[in-house]
Amino acid sequence: MSARARDLVLPILAATAGVVLLVLLALTTAEWTDFENEAQPAFQALRGGDLHGFLGNSPAYAGSLALRAPFALMANLWDGGTLALFRLVAIPCVAVVAALSVVLWSRSRGRAGGRLTPWIVLAACLANPLLIDALQMGHAEDLLGAALCLGAVLSAGAGRPALAGVLLGLAVANKPWAVVAVGPVLVTLRAGHVRALASAAVAAAVVLAPFVLGGGLATTTAVAHSSGGIFKPWQIWWFTGEHGYALAQTLGPRPGWRIAPDWVARWSHPIVVLAPALLCLAALRPLRRRRWEDGLLLLALCFLLRGLLDVWNTSYYALPLVLALVAWEAHVRSGPPLLAIGVTAMAWLTMARLPGSVSPDVQALAYLAWAVPLAIALGLRLVAPERFARVAAPAGAVVRRRLPTLAGA
Repeated sequence: MSARARDLVLPILAATAGVVLLVLLALTTAEWTDFENEAQPAFQALRGGDLHGFLGNSPAYAGSLALRAPFALMANLWDGGTLALFRLVAIPCVAVVAALSVVLWSRSRGRAGGRLTPWIVLAACLANPLLIDALQMGHAEDLLGAALCLGAVLSAGAGRPALAGVLLGLAVANKPWAVVAVGPVLVTLRAGHVRALASAAVAAAVVLAPFVLGGGLATTTAVAHSSGGIFKPWQIWWFTGEHGYALAQTLGPRPGWRIAPDWVARWSHPIVVLAPALLCLAALRPLRRRRWEDGLLLLALCFLLRGLLDVWNTSYYALPLVLALVAWEAHVRSGPPLLAIGVTAMAWLTMARLPGSVSPDVQALAYLAWAVPLAIALGLRLVAPERFARVAAPAGAVVRRRLPTLAGA
């Protein structure tokens, strides 16, 4: 065994232990989760040999079910119930994040920042409350999508367009929101853009072809065109809504909640895709001669915009953002991923802890208070780094003076 391989033994063991603990502790029941309502009927049909039922009952993220179908069938080996199914189909999603955490552990270990820094990087990926929220709400596929998107950008940075395209295509097939990663992958690549796009198209088509032929993508199309009646406080459109009797009629009494205007319900999801695409076009020229690692920061900003602009935004939507920030900091900073840890804390506080304690309007203000400045800061750092340095210098001086250890001084 080479010295490099020996170095990876401990982080691999730690990541594996993390996968086991997450599966046992976070996936305690499928009841009252989105998994029970959205994915379980299709998986159960597949387990019973009903392929037509599997294709027809699949949710908007049908491709994710196809990618995880072998794990669903494993439950039949010992006649496992719904809990076994719930855990088995989540295992590949958590395992891919674990693999990403080991890669980032290795990358951060190569930088001067103390012996604990790589382990903090690994923990920021796996010991993350947003990841636990995703699992407990029944959306393990979001973990898989985030890791595949990051893998695509990392592959693009390594000059491997075909691999980047395959990972990107699998991410989009897994869940449609991953389309926001197309721009960052193309911006990060220095050559082979056509090869990457062709590989992505083929990978996505292979996964989604059975659903297209079986007519099982109607839900995906509907979601792309309208947000329906869902309207949550943690997004930029919240205060365009009105308090109205229609909400109480459809969802029961919900004091302080708002209902979305028709134009927001119709256009918010298309804007979620359009805004990151325009951002990538704006960033293309400034980033052309810069380090490839800025593609990770661009991906993080695209993920942040997805949350800000999506009326469905909830706590685990911030997980791809956090993982992208961990990856970026692991490549460009010598210390712990403080920005990623701070974003994790703010997202978890405003979207997981404040609900039930304060009004939805206060929740919205608390979310926007950190998310909007962060979006502006990341955008400025990408397109005008000199101006960003001038603006950030005073704050950086305060951190270095008062918290020298955390600042890496």
